[in-house]
Amino acid sequence: MKIEILCVGTEILLGDIVNTNARFIAKEIAALGLECYHQSVVGDNPKRLKESLEIAFARADAVIMTGGLGPTYDDLTKETAADFFGRKMYLHQPSIEWIEGFFKRIGREMTENNRKQAMMPEGAAVFDNHNGTAPGLAIKGELKEHPEWGEKIAILMPGPPREMVPMFKESVVPYLTSFSQRVFVSHEVHLFGIGESAAETKLRDVMESMTNPTIAPYAKDGEVLLRITASAENSEAAEKLITPVYGIVEEKLGEYIYGIDVGSLQNALVKLLREKQLTVATAESCTGGLIAKRITDIPGASEVFGMGAVCYANEIKTKLLGVSEETLKNFGAVSHQTAKEMAEGARRVSGADIAVSTTGIAGPGGGTEEKPVGLVYVGVSTKAGCETFELRLARGYSTDRDLIRWIAASNALSLATKAAQKLEK
Repeated sequence: MKIEILCVGTEILLGDIVNTNARFIAKEIAALGLECYHQSVVGDNPKRLKESLEIAFARADAVIMTGGLGPTYDDLTKETAADFFGRKMYLHQPSIEWIEGFFKRIGREMTENNRKQAMMPEGAAVFDNHNGTAPGLAIKGELKEHPEWGEKIAILMPGPPREMVPMFKESVVPYLTSFSQRVFVSHEVHLFGIGESAAETKLRDVMESMTNPTIAPYAKDGEVLLRITASAENSEAAEKLITPVYGIVEEKLGEYIYGIDVGSLQNALVKLLREKQLTVATAESCTGGLIAKRITDIPGASEVFGMGAVCYANEIKTKLLGVSEETLKNFGAVSHQTAKEMAEGARRVSGADIAVSTTGIAGPGGGTEEKPVGLVYVGVSTKAGCETFELRLARGYSTDRDLIRWIAASNALSLATKAAQKLEK
């Protein structure tokens, strides 16, 4: 089945909001083994929306749409799609009951225009919205003006991601998979420390020879994601196809793998620390608290993280972490020696099993020939000792600062994970 993504909203066209919906849907339908060749955005205008649907249905079996399901006069996605299929609108009783109940629960009076959200095209499958007032829906059938194109599907969901994402997972995925007799299973192998091109080079022969399962690489900032997807008559059979591929990837890229289906470096670290009942602390200079922020983004981090110190000024490095004034004088704040003493100090002050530190020059100014922008030192302290690592992270652009800080934090998270793998309570 060929899918096209069409996001509706003038605010997207104007750049007022970032279109994260298209990214999420594209990733999800790829995991289902469905094809997506086009994505587009159109404003809240019925004429242009109809033109966009005409183009999309000419080349796709189904169009997934987000946005324009609200109660206001310019929310016309549902009405436009219904007209495209030649369907009349009716009041969907379960939806109006849900909307009325929603307003009662929050103690607000429902305005008349909210009834508009409960109006549905005849014959549509209606998707419950447990996070808002706009139900989703799917229309299946021939198009009024193009019956020769055969049956088409329009799937409509609300625009806010907090409503769209759960609706997609709860309702749209089962709806789409009902049209296939095969099951698609995907797993993600997360790599750190290798670029996409290098990873692809090591796996090229394997990737070219495989048709089921398939391996697809995706680049992230400082990371690579490998999605392994298999198709079979059921989930168990698909998993059996995928299992041997793990071994191949492990053989070729094992030193860079930090997890399977773990989501992120920080998630992998917190998960491992919780499993091994270990704790971590951070001492940051150039990353400005980014490592601590990423760790505490993960639910359950309080079990493994007790202290994060941002020590930009040298006197704070000395007073709080015990970094020697002599070390700072002789080697400077950006050095192996300072990173080592920062990590050791953080572990001593916090009592954590692992402490990581960062000190460096994020730029765009402050670099010298001896210590250029992008030079970062990471320290990792455990009961087994303290190691430091030198990183050269600049790409040569004036906008490197955020990227340098992000990748420095990612390296610290990766090194903390490796330390945790070796450590026992």
